[in-house]
Amino acid sequence: MRKKNNSSFGLLFVILLLVGGALFVYFSAMFERNAPQVTIATNTYWNLKKPLKIKIEDESGVKSYKITLRNEKEEKTLQYEQLITPQKLINLVVEPPRSAYAMKDKNIEIIVEANDVSKWNFLAGNSIRKVFTLEVDKKRPQLSIVSNSYKISRGGSALVIFRALDANLKDLYIEGDNGKKFIPQRFYKDGYYISLLAWPVKAESFKATVVATDLAGNVAKSYIPLYLKNRTYKVSKINISKRFLKKTENLADQFPETDGETDPLEQFKILNKAVRTQNEALIHKLSSIVDRDEKINSFEVNRMHPLKNAALVARFGDHRRYYYEGTYFSESYHLGLDLASNAMAAIKPQNGGKVVFADFNGLYGNMPMISHGLGLYTIYGHCSSLKVNVGDAIAKNQIIANTGTTGYAMGDHLHFGVLVQGVEVRPQEWMDKQWIKLNIHDVIKSAKKIIDRN
Repeated sequence: MRKKNNSSFGLLFVILLLVGGALFVYFSAMFERNAPQVTIATNTYWNLKKPLKIKIEDESGVKSYKITLRNEKEEKTLQYEQLITPQKLINLVVEPPRSAYAMKDKNIEIIVEANDVSKWNFLAGNSIRKVFTLEVDKKRPQLSIVSNSYKISRGGSALVIFRALDANLKDLYIEGDNGKKFIPQRFYKDGYYISLLAWPVKAESFKATVVATDLAGNVAKSYIPLYLKNRTYKVSKINISKRFLKKTENLADQFPETDGETDPLEQFKILNKAVRTQNEALIHKLSSIVDRDEKINSFEVNRMHPLKNAALVARFGDHRRYYYEGTYFSESYHLGLDLASNAMAAIKPQNGGKVVFADFNGLYGNMPMISHGLGLYTIYGHCSSLKVNVGDAIAKNQIIANTGTTGYAMGDHLHFGVLVQGVEVRPQEWMDKQWIKLNIHDVIKSAKKIIDRN
């Protein structure tokens, strides 16, 4: 009887031992059952010039990996390593072989093999073999300038029309100074593009280059041959009087940014810097919107004179430096024209468009903004009343508002601004019929003739 009990106890012990061992194997990190994970940072295109970035991950640790390139003729090992210390994350930068650029294959395969240190699979661990098929694209996009404005002035605008061809085109833009990107729109026929450009008034020099990139990472650049005409803008030394600051104190009540500040000079600084920066940021954001998929066949624009019989009271580009009791304390740039006529005079743009903003905008007061297409925008500041709403399509010579003194204005007038893709430009150019003909209409007409010949 005792012998039978000992036998049963021994059997139970063995069963418990086996179950315990099985549970240990099942739950132990040493016996994890997941194969390594492999990812490759690519959109399935490769130009055989830039290295591939491959990531291998495993919870127990990678002990070895191998990267192979296979084409129609051969297999070539790009990287292989047996790791002394297993790693849970490996980031690889895999250079193409020297002979890769001579390959004629349209497609190649990148094979990634990896093994981990798990004791699963009878101590052999987990492994993966993953094949990535990449399309080979070694050609840069084709770029050529078709037609452009002859020159551009500091603070001014220009137009360019060019051709860009690539079956795998990814991005297309015009790079100006300081990293500014102008977005072109499709023009007239497939493969052609058009864009306005702007030389910021604060920039000492200007260079514009068309940049095209494809899905494989190939990059093409084409310089736009513009003659640069430097233009000097007035620098004004403005001495602020106590009487002027008293007026500022009254205007400051409109702006929450000056709450709690009782010193008129500090109020002026807040308005001239913090509030102005905020207001201009909104203008820049709204006027930078361009529909890159819209096709432009023509761009007829009339000379701009939004206020009849108006007198010019402040010019574009004035660099204003402010002094109080002989000490400099602030500055600003006047980035529009101030025009004065009768009080509450009707504002009538000579070009139709779409209203993208019609509300109060800080120093600019009540301010409608109109998009005229091709990244060209106009703003109308200090209005007493607005007669349009966001989303309205306006016709040329339609009354959109009346002049006034809203915002930071000492008298009834219109602040008229023109922007090209978020950059303020000289309104005087767009008020000049001859300038518009030479730099806009003639450039488009010339480009169409060249395109039609091709």
